[in-house]
Amino acid sequence: MAYNSLLYLFIFLPVALLAYQLAPQSFRYKVLLIASYVFFLSFSGKLLAYLLFSTLSIHHIGLWLASCKKDYMPAVYAPEDKKAKKAAYEAKRRRILWLGIGLQLSILLILKYSGFFFENFNLVLKAISFPRLLPTMKFALPIGISFYTLQAISYLIDVYYEKIEADDNLGRLALYLSFFPTLLEGPICRYSQTAEALCQGKPLEYKNVTYGLQRLMWGLFKKLVIADRLNLLVETIFDTPNHYGGIIVIAGAVLYTFQLYADFSGCIDMSIGTGEMFGVIIPENFRQPFFSKTASEFWRCWHITLGAWLKDYIFYPISLTKFVKNLGKKSRAKYGKHLGQIISSSVALFGVWILNGLWHGTGWNYIFFGMYYFVLILLGNLLEPVIQKMTNALRIDRASALYKCFQTVKLLLIVFTGELFFRANSLTAGMSMFLSIFTGFHWSAVTDGSLFKLGLSLPDFIAVFFGFIAVYTVGIIHEKGISIRDRISGWNMFARWSFLYAAILLIIVLGAYGDGYLPAKLIYAGF
Repeated sequence: MAYNSLLYLFIFLPVALLAYQLAPQSFRYKVLLIASYVFFLSFSGKLLAYLLFSTLSIHHIGLWLASCKKDYMPAVYAPEDKKAKKAAYEAKRRRILWLGIGLQLSILLILKYSGFFFENFNLVLKAISFPRLLPTMKFALPIGISFYTLQAISYLIDVYYEKIEADDNLGRLALYLSFFPTLLEGPICRYSQTAEALCQGKPLEYKNVTYGLQRLMWGLFKKLVIADRLNLLVETIFDTPNHYGGIIVIAGAVLYTFQLYADFSGCIDMSIGTGEMFGVIIPENFRQPFFSKTASEFWRCWHITLGAWLKDYIFYPISLTKFVKNLGKKSRAKYGKHLGQIISSSVALFGVWILNGLWHGTGWNYIFFGMYYFVLILLGNLLEPVIQKMTNALRIDRASALYKCFQTVKLLLIVFTGELFFRANSLTAGMSMFLSIFTGFHWSAVTDGSLFKLGLSLPDFIAVFFGFIAVYTVGIIHEKGISIRDRISGWNMFARWSFLYAAILLIIVLGAYGDGYLPAKLIYAGF
């Protein structure tokens, strides 16, 4: 029952909207919770037990953290005891927090990563001729585990730092973790962003429903016209990497990047649109990433909620550790302010990117992907003063259109290369494909029609091209701060409904489905 399925669009979502509207206001959040669990069950069945465990454990740990504060009464302590009492209080809360985080991570590590770690450990044992190997097991993963686990951890940390109060309403907390529009591919929401709106039970409003429907349809357009149409070509190239080289591999890397963006951002559009129908504002996850100029800027605009999570819960805590502070102090004293700051921040940056790579999947290509961006961003930070001096010496205007164009082209090369390794079936396959670009480069792949023998015909390429143009045009409009939906709402009724029917017709005509196509599963749902 994916967001782009007929079952979701024409049965599940309308029934959920109707049931929500007919229910008493105080019961509406329960309707959403029931709908969310039905949605989860349609994918993962009895694996719902893992989600229930996460929900019950953070509910209990959150209340336990809150109860510690009630027991801590510094006003009644003798002056000589206050310091010891405070230290004991803080130590107890830290132990509780780490217990809660450990419970969440243990499930994720066992289900998702144990097989990968054991397989690689066995390779080491074989290399040293160890007589016995560790048994490896593969577990079925519940949908959204990587997403709701991060939400659960953020809830506990925010309760610990008293950014939010521990929620004693188990149903509200359960809905926060399982809300069906965010369950498959995120975005990764904070409790403070969605929990209150989820439980307010506001009635459906015409504007919310129409705006949400428009956003959902835009996501469907990206998914069906671009992502699904490109899927057969992408699968053909990456599943048989030794058969292709040169321009074919370049085309695979470029088109997979656009497929991934159309699929992921399209799913997010459908998620945000669905949430908006119920009056819930789900945070944005993309902000025109291909208009960026640097790798770090790109990642501030791509999968925004994951980047923000890693920044707040990994980068800053590591930066504030005693070790990193001392390292920064010594580095600045020895190497100067800029280089010293780079050295100290690199520790936290490494933590962010190794976890970013591992979060996406269990394979060395994902770890390479994380380290690839770690090195590039670190070098960018390190060389910025040098580049500034060079451009000043050469009298290059960094604000000029030509220089910005150069930066965009450079960024696209970085992104396409990264996505080549990200999509490759293994790190070895990724390396082989990357090298084949240079060893097997022949222009004949363009002139002899080889590109049209990989699953996409010329009409398919034309449809994808116009889909790109539509996405690019909308991106430019959004960059200018113009709300397309607000403009459409200002049209008269005939124009609005004509536009709606035209959009539906366009999706039906240009969408990739039926014989001859291989629809892509929601890509990020696999992470």
